[in-house]
Amino acid sequence: MKNSRLLDEFINYIEVEKGLSKNTKLGYQGDLSQYIKYLEENGKIATAVNHSDVMEFLLIKRKYVSPSSLARVITSIKMFHRFLVSDNYCETDPTENLDSPHLGLKLPKVLTFAEVEALLNAPPSNTPGGIRDRAMMELLYATGMRVSEIINLKMEDVNLKLGYLRCIGKRGKERIVPIGSEAIRFINIYLKKVRSAHKALSRTSTRQPKSLFLNPSGKKLSRVGFWKIIKRYATLSGITKDITPHTLRHSFATHLLERGADLRAIQEMLGHENISSTQIYTHLTRERLKDLHKKFHPRG
Repeated sequence: MKNSRLLDEFINYIEVEKGLSKNTKLGYQGDLSQYIKYLEENGKIATAVNHSDVMEFLLIKRKYVSPSSLARVITSIKMFHRFLVSDNYCETDPTENLDSPHLGLKLPKVLTFAEVEALLNAPPSNTPGGIRDRAMMELLYATGMRVSEIINLKMEDVNLKLGYLRCIGKRGKERIVPIGSEAIRFINIYLKKVRSAHKALSRTSTRQPKSLFLNPSGKKLSRVGFWKIIKRYATLSGITKDITPHTLRHSFATHLLERGADLRAIQEMLGHENISSTQIYTHLTRERLKDLHKKFHPRG
């Protein structure tokens, strides 16, 4: 795959899954456009570079930018190569041993319980698209899955009777996640009223779509398609926060933690390899407690 196409895929990824702001996305795009240009001038493909290639670019870059700008470039390149590995474009990460600059802790955005309720209630219950969208968002909030995981979810991965699903995460790592009664109810409605009546399923073809959630063309949804769905219902429900599908993942973890769930259990459900990735939600709940104290305590 061409370098420019890989960059486009990455930009879609950080916009939809990472939930980064428009300015941050443009910053990554600018940094990586220069990196891609350097690779192409030297006849290299991003999926086949090594550590030395990356270091050569950074040594050149260091001559012209400030330390803070170089730190951002390093972060951009590291995230780009991690994406290439996690999405199976290549097997090795040339930035694995490249030190990341310390940029401080950035807490993710989450929704309140009321905002989640408003978002989940936004899809119309009398249209095929609305029924599908409600089922998808219920499942996303019930499981904390990544958007890439839910759009790749297959019919055989879901056991509604037992209330579990099999999720294939980053680097092909498999995990079992409980679904929850509300998500099961809306998925059943979707299967009976929408998916079973889908035109793609009525064709006399041996190649039936395996994805659980289908677009109107009978194919699995794209990351961008899912992102647009979330954005539309956020607007309809009056949510002013800039949210993405990943916001529901963050909300899932935060709400579980706030209600006393064990951090290790949350780590397993999210598919985090390292507990440090899950611990960010403890910082988030502390910040929320501080805000509540400040707002409601007489001497806050």
